Amino acid sequence: MSLDLAARVLYRDAAVLIIDKPAGLAVHEGPKGGDHLGLYLESLRFGLGRAPELAHRLDKDTSGCLVLGRHRKALARLGEMFAQGQVDKVYWAVVVGRPRQQGGTIDFALKKRERKFGWAMEVDRGGLASVTEWSLLGSDGRLSWLECRPLTGRTHQIRAHCAAIGHPLVGDFIYGRGTGTLAGERLLLHSRAITVPFHAGKPPISAQAPPPEHMQAALAVCGWNPA
Repeated sequence: MSLDLAARVLYRDAAVLIIDKPAGLAVHEGPKGGDHLGLYLESLRFGLGRAPELAHRLDKDTSGCLVLGRHRKALARLGEMFAQGQVDKVYWAVVVGRPRQQGGTIDFALKKRERKFGWAMEVDRGGLASVTEWSLLGSDGRLSWLECRPLTGRTHQIRAHCAAIGHPLVGDFIYGRGTGTLAGERLLLHSRAITVPFHAGKPPISAQAPPPEHMQAALAVCGWNPA
């Protein structure tokens, strides 16, 4: 992949970077190698002696706001903030069907389960506490555009939670049971915005990432207006 990561910077100061991660790019190298975000981080040094590092993760197929720390002290502080739930995260998702309510809270504990062809997160009372707030932003009846705010940071949380309430994400081959054909086999999940109260005595850092091209048609069907 040819990637100009500097052009995807949404926010930058002496300690923190926020970038718009493209969908389809893993943040870490996988067991089989291949392209990943770490190969491009040198381009984000901007005069510092070292490249920035990830403060959290996004799934390979999820696009949008990703926070990086520019030095060790910043990374440690950011790590604490994410672990303590002090970072406000907003995701946009396109799901199958239309929820009966305009919004709600999904409070289902999740546990990682090994499967024949990999692993998945499943609802399990013995799992880790997992909470997602959601609201309906638009729908055409067949598809719906949701805003999701994960209050905990479990792997695949939004994907597993939406599937658990009967509205799997479009393009989700793990939890969506064949919904991929609705989106050209692309996962329709985007880290839309993030707010980080990083600097004491100053307004929180905030950034917003535009919807990626592969989501725009589905969002428009559900009522999104790019203007």
